[in-house]
Amino acid sequence: MIIPRPADVLELVKPLTWFAPMWAYACGVVSSGASIAAHPSGLVLGVLLAGPLLCASSQAVNDWQDRHVDALNQPERPVPSGRVPPVWAAAIAIGLSVASLVLAFWLGLWVAGAAAVGLSLSWAYSTPPARLKRNGWYGNAAVAVSYEGLAWFAGAAVMVGGYPGQAVVWLAVFYSVGAHGIMTLNDFKAVAGDRAMGVASLPARYGVRPAALIACATMAGAQAVVVAMLWAWGHGAYAVAVAVLLLAQGGLMIRFLAHPVERAPWYNATGTSLYVIGMMIAAVAVRGTAS
Repeated sequence: MIIPRPADVLELVKPLTWFAPMWAYACGVVSSGASIAAHPSGLVLGVLLAGPLLCASSQAVNDWQDRHVDALNQPERPVPSGRVPPVWAAAIAIGLSVASLVLAFWLGLWVAGAAAVGLSLSWAYSTPPARLKRNGWYGNAAVAVSYEGLAWFAGAAVMVGGYPGQAVVWLAVFYSVGAHGIMTLNDFKAVAGDRAMGVASLPARYGVRPAALIACATMAGAQAVVVAMLWAWGHGAYAVAVAVLLLAQGGLMIRFLAHPVERAPWYNATGTSLYVIGMMIAAVAVRGTAS
């Protein structure tokens, strides 16, 4: 049996994708208002769950389920991320999923519930018959909810030892909505390929510029709701700070909309960075409101 190299395994689980759920988890930890010094294991084990386990398992599942698609284009590569035999890809995907559930249950029932939903979405994203990735609305929503909302919720739930307060939950919801637009940015790199393969990403379905407008409206609209919520909750200074970041993103969006395909990676590095900074500002604003 061929044993994959460690470098190929790392490519299979894509460590570079772990940042989003780990950052969202950190936002959940901060928004809980609980003392990190009093619960260090909650932070460390939760970050482990959000990134190297849950996110890595979703990436492994995706590549394993795409092995037939990849074989049509590059038959020398058993799975898209590298020279990993399908049996190994399956074992890694299943093993990480099981490990995620075990750790999540150990961290608490609310965390276990969030992890179970996230795992269900990650398998449905890639696995027939659901294969949500074939639809830009459903697939991007599954990723956005898993990587942003559920990770945020889990971070707060670990620290308070139960259900977080409503302010925490609403922030997780709307930052998940905005993250749908961020997921759409990643679809501009493969418009022709998606159309050829029958994948209904938003750029493939509606065209490049309409999809770019949808992505920008989704990201901006969700943050505008967050600004309004923070203001209504009495966190005026934090609302203003997020609003300033949103205005800066608006200027970047104008430039992105002029050439969406070419500038999607550029906007991901600039506008998305401002988006995630706003997440932490919002988390700091509501800290201590969890119950």
